Amino acid sequence: MAPEIIRRIDDCGIIAVLVIDELKHAVPVAQALLKGGVDAIELTLRTPVAMDAARLIKKEVPEINLGFGTVLTVDQVKAVADLGADFAVSPGCNPKVIAAAYKQGLSFAPGIMTPSDIEVAVEQGCRVLKYFPAETSGGMEHLTNMVAPYQYLGLTFIPLGGCNINNAPSYLESSLITAIGGSWVAKRPLIQAEDWDTITNNAREIRDLISKIRK
Repeated sequence: MAPEIIRRIDDCGIIAVLVIDELKHAVPVAQALLKGGVDAIELTLRTPVAMDAARLIKKEVPEINLGFGTVLTVDQVKAVADLGADFAVSPGCNPKVIAAAYKQGLSFAPGIMTPSDIEVAVEQGCRVLKYFPAETSGGMEHLTNMVAPYQYLGLTFIPLGGCNINNAPSYLESSLITAIGGSWVAKRPLIQAEDWDTITNNAREIRDLISKIRK
């Protein structure tokens, strides 16, 4: 990942993972998150409107550090790079996808959960990795033990999958973690219900927690 992107993600400490079903929700949810102090999002490529939603967010809420998730193919890498994504992540560690991201100049964090995954990612030049699925893989205890042989490389991680306001401290207190990712901040039902106030409050709650931990 580019140093500026890493700095912005680290400064925020939280990446809100979004699933947007209706285009009309793109700008309001981004604005609600920003109002609560969260300026980094991972917009998952799981719905037909995802790309158009990203274009709207880029245009109307340029303060957002816009990333894409569920990036699984070389074609998707090119599409999100052409759109102007700040970064992208994937659930797995596919060397072809990583190479395509490098070719496109796209900051990219592949998904890892085993030592072999880490070695594939490192061989491809990655130093910021997505730890997924974090909680069911053993949480911070598993990551700490798994990373021990590689710690001298200066790797950092973005855990996703099961992260929430209650277990966030277990991750954020570790120097291995640059930011946590999670859908609880702006859950799909909250977006569908247009409950922007709750999303803003969730964003503010996690940002306040991050500020206390990282003061």
